[in-house]
Amino acid sequence: MMVKNQNQKLKKNKPIRRIRFDIITIFPNIFDSYLKESLIKRAIKNKIIEVKIHNLRDWSNDRRGKVDDRPFGGGPGMVLKFDPISRAVEKVKLKKSKTRVILFSLRGQKLDENQTQKLTQFDQIILICGRYEGIDERVAKYIVDEEISIGDFVLSGGELPALVLIEAISRFQPGFLGKYESLETIKGSYPVYTKPAEVKYKTKKLAVPKILLTGHHQKIHEWRKNT
Repeated sequence: MMVKNQNQKLKKNKPIRRIRFDIITIFPNIFDSYLKESLIKRAIKNKIIEVKIHNLRDWSNDRRGKVDDRPFGGGPGMVLKFDPISRAVEKVKLKKSKTRVILFSLRGQKLDENQTQKLTQFDQIILICGRYEGIDERVAKYIVDEEISIGDFVLSGGELPALVLIEAISRFQPGFLGKYESLETIKGSYPVYTKPAEVKYKTKKLAVPKILLTGHHQKIHEWRKNT
């Protein structure tokens, strides 16, 4: 699968349109280490992206900061309430900005490369991270613009999907990728090798495919395409 490399089209002295991500969560400290490392850290420092973390409890009317309650109809777990989320979204939403509000859900559209690329058109992306039994369904119906799933499996909350989506979108931002990275190919779409050309493992000798040692770039490209 080929994706247009936007880094190559970046013109000198052309200002980068920064994307702002606003994350609404009840566990704001979860994001600390990831946002302070590697490409994400550099992108924030270079103002390619902006990430704001918001504690949902700040919009609770309860003196103890309670933002959940038992589900109607019974059942295990607790459900995040509509009102705190509604107030949080309205507060963090920027005026005169093209904003997209996203909720992570197993019922949402499966995240893929095309979807992440489309999301780069927005100036602000608000990410609502669920927890416990889930979020009051009225949030999905009346507040969010779309629901997204990162796979057919269950996680404890939306914090990890939020980080996945932020990086997936940010990779399309001009200046985000480093010297040895490119959007031209999807990472992991073909096997890669490095030195030495042959390694010993138990009783076997494991060699790199000979085509990769030829220096014939066209043939290597075809091999990668068909592998």
